[in-house]
Amino acid sequence: MPGTTAADVAIEAGVSRSAVSRAFRQDRSLSEDKRARILAAAKKLGYLPPSAQAVARLSDKTITLVAADMDNPFYPMAANALSQAIHASGRRLILHAVPPQEDVDSVLKQVLDYRSEAAIVTSSSMSSRMARDCRAQRMPVILFNRVQPDRHMTAVTCDNYGGGRLAAGAFVASGRRRIGMIGGKANTSTHIERKRGFIDRLAESDMRLWGERAGEFRYDVAFGAARDWLAQGDRPDALFCLNDVMALAALDAARVLGLRVPEDLAVIGFDDIQMAAWPSYGLTTVRQPLRRMVADTLEMIEAQLSDPEVCGTIRIAPVRLVERDSA
Repeated sequence: MPGTTAADVAIEAGVSRSAVSRAFRQDRSLSEDKRARILAAAKKLGYLPPSAQAVARLSDKTITLVAADMDNPFYPMAANALSQAIHASGRRLILHAVPPQEDVDSVLKQVLDYRSEAAIVTSSSMSSRMARDCRAQRMPVILFNRVQPDRHMTAVTCDNYGGGRLAAGAFVASGRRRIGMIGGKANTSTHIERKRGFIDRLAESDMRLWGERAGEFRYDVAFGAARDWLAQGDRPDALFCLNDVMALAALDAARVLGLRVPEDLAVIGFDDIQMAAWPSYGLTTVRQPLRRMVADTLEMIEAQLSDPEVCGTIRIAPVRLVERDSA
């Protein structure tokens, strides 16, 4: 309640005022039972410590971005585009970077404590716990470039399935016959949909996938996989890499082995990061419409702020094939 002080919480919990301060500092000298009693009293009285009050003031008109996979250049590009659009809307962007090999829950407490108006999540490891807790606080959550099997989850993504079809169609039209793929993380929606579109389009031309290797959406893993595969006598003559980072790795592996691109090997990526257009790569790739996806994300946030019951919508933006020298 307004005007509630640490002294009021101390009286309610039957502890000293200094114990109240230690409870909010996570001081280990305080027993868990006493801390729980203090926090329960603070919740009952509606008390926030000065640090949390400052955060609450600062968090007005802010949007939180929970970002993972930041070693993939697409996501810093997306974060920059989101930041510019959010600032143009009169808000501030707060970035929470998910540490490598960890899931979104590792930054859940910070996200909820900050009390932003909404959260945008680029991680593939969005848990049902975070989604549930954010909804309990009436905080809109938008998945960006990700989809999850949760009917309450709102998402903005590109047409990953259609992009896979475009890549397969380009290889078929150019007469490639030993068409392989370097995949990402098998449990992600981007991997699943891009692969499904690719295989479906090949099947329509009475062709099948020549082979597949795991690249985990990482340069080092994809480079090793491509180098070992391309060094074999029975190698593919075309590779669809499910993101540009892996496609660049495949091009580098081909260069190391002395293969000519695209004569000996054609390569198509996905995302159209800035490096794809560098003359040393000239990567043919599927372009995600980043500006449109950002605009859709902010539009969906506004819709949920106006009506918290509006959720569960997925917007899919069209993609296009950008033809360069690699295919």
